Order: sequence, then C-alpha cells, then structure tokens
Amino acid sequence: MLKSTIRLTSVVAAHTTAPSAAAATAAAARSFHTSPQSSKQNNKIYSTADVPAVSGVPHLLTDNDLSPKQLSDIIQSACLFKHQAKVLGQPSGAPLAGKTMALMFSKRSTRTRVATETAVAYLGGHAMFLGSQDIQLGVNESLLDTSKVVSSMVDGIMARVGAHSEIETLAKYSTVPIINALSDLYHPTQILADLMTLHELYTPSGSDPHTTTPTSTLKNLRLAWVGDGNNILHSLMLQLPKVGMHITMATPKGYEPNAEILKQAQKNAKVHGTDLEIYHDPKDALRNADIIVTDTWISMGQEEEKKQRVASFAGYQLTTDLIEQSGANADWKFLHCLPRKQEEVTDDVFYSPRSHVFQEAENRKWTILACINQLLVKKGF
Repeated sequence: MLKSTIRLTSVVAAHTTAPSAAAATAAAARSFHTSPQSSKQNNKIYSTADVPAVSGVPHLLTDNDLSPKQLSDIIQSACLFKHQAKVLGQPSGAPLAGKTMALMFSKRSTRTRVATETAVAYLGGHAMFLGSQDIQLGVNESLLDTSKVVSSMVDGIMARVGAHSEIETLAKYSTVPIINALSDLYHPTQILADLMTLHELYTPSGSDPHTTTPTSTLKNLRLAWVGDGNNILHSLMLQLPKVGMHITMATPKGYEPNAEILKQAQKNAKVHGTDLEIYHDPKDALRNADIIVTDTWISMGQEEEKKQRVASFAGYQLTTDLIEQSGANADWKFLHCLPRKQEEVTDDVFYSPRSHVFQEAENRKWTILACINQLLVKKGF
C-alpha cells in the first residue's frame, strides 16, 4: 500500500488524503531513522530523548485499562471460548494464522506461560518464548532497543517483568500490543481468571456463564484478602468494584498496599457504591466473607526477606478454624493464584471442596486467550 501511494503521488497529488492511523504509527516508528541531516550537519547531539514514542497501539498494562463494560465483556468472551473449545469441540478458525506472539519473561512462570502458549496455539498463531537467558532483556541491551527490535518482528508481546516501569518502557516504543503478564505493581490477567472462576461458580443453575453477565452474578459478594499488600491485591482492589463486589483486606503493619493504588481503588469503590476496608487483623477481614483469597508472602525477588516476612505474617495462615471462627459466611469459597506454600494456607483449606484453585488456574488460559483475541484479532478492547 505504501509503495502504491508513493508511485501515484505525482499523478493524484491533489486528491491525496491523510494517512491512516496504522500508517501514522508506522511512520512515527521509522522517523527516528529517516532524518535527512546527520548530527554533524545540524550540530545536534542525539539521545534516547529523541526517540519518538509510538501512539495508537492498544495495550493491557494495568487494571485501569479496562472499563467496567470491557471487563465484563472479556470475562464473558473467555467463558464463550471455553464453552466452544471444551463443550462443543469447535476450532477457533485460526485468526492468528501466520502471526507470532513473543513471550518476554524476565521471571519464572508456570501458569502464565502454559496459558499463553496454548491460547496462541488455539488461535492458530505461534508463541515464541523469550526468557531472561534467551535475550538481552534490559541487561546488555536497553528496554527501548529491545522493544523496537522485537516489536518490529512479531504481532504481539506478553511481558512478565520486574518493575512496572519496565513494561511502560516496552509499551512506549512498541509497534504491537503488549499485555502485562505480571509486574511488581499489577497482575491484570490473574484477576481476570479469578473473576471468571467466581462468575462460573455463582452463575445460577440452568444458566450458562457465557450468556450471563458477571455484574449480575457477582454483585454484592464480599471478598476477603489475608496476606501481603502485593500486585495481586492491587489488581483485585481496582477490578472488584467494577463488577459490584466488596473487598476487605488484612495485611501486617508495614505490608499495606501501595498508597497511590489504594487511593485509586477507593475512588473506584466510591463510584460503584462498594465497600473497601483495610485491617491488620485477619479476623476482621474474614468476617462475613463469601470468598477468601491469599497469595505468597514472599514474591520473586524477595527471597532474602523470607525470615523477616514469615515472622511478620505470624497469625496470617489460613486454616478452617480461623476462617470459621472469624465469622465467614457458611458457603465460603477459597482462591489462590499459585504456587502455594504451607505457611500461607493449610491443606485442609487448600485441598477441600471449598477450594477452586485448579479451576482458577485453568481459567488463566481462557482469559488470556480472550485478551489476545481482543488485542490482536479485534485490534482493541
């Protein structure tokens, strides 16, 4: 299309229209390399500040990127994909045939990697895993350079990083959609799987999750978080109000959620008329809970803090006795994003019929699949 436009310019110059958004994005991505003058000629010393950011590309970087309707639509889309694949045995039609998605993971992964690779395969595409030992991800090559290089050769990127600023840098210079597979501040795809699982569990008998809205099944449910104020809690705080859910949380002193994210979550709760309460005693958070959630106390990169963290979280281990003595609702359910350790939750909770952790893990695939379909096939949320 670009060659045709150039060839015909002299003939139809008077009728030339403005470039499309895609062409404008491509032009911006190339502009850094097409300056007609060298730095010697114009006496300018170039730096990374002169590299233009790429605009107009849809990404999923934080939970704030999804409106309540978009959140609901993604959950229903994931349920529909699951129904079509597992119940009806329908193929996807391979909308990603000939397309490649890069999995740029600087941290270990089981569920996210397997979920993404199988999701891309179901859609007919190719998943290319690029671990920290495979590429120069922010080590011998800058994130800026890596983003420009990798995005020029693939159709989408699933990025699992350390600091959230890393994925922001990747997205700033990427010409293809990026999905946050985990950063130190957010884990949006995990919370999509959590909400899908709860939507399935609370869909009335005789109805199907893919034809029922999450706002109708999840409204007024109360989720209790007992554990660290980490990225999972941040994402839960931001997303639960959008489907009408309440959240109570208990963290040890000094392990509260990020103050700015908490402030945004409180605004979301106020807009949607939901409760958001924070405590330092697990029993306060567990009172009247419908769903109970915890996560690791020691995230990747915090291994040196293990001794101190285990001591700080004394009394936070979830047991059946603690949950029931705290006054949780009689039909309470349990979720955990995995991997799980004994100090966080005992076997009598984790392997009980109240636990839905493996359904939750499987749903990582269907929610990631729905996100990939939305960004790479439908070109946006």
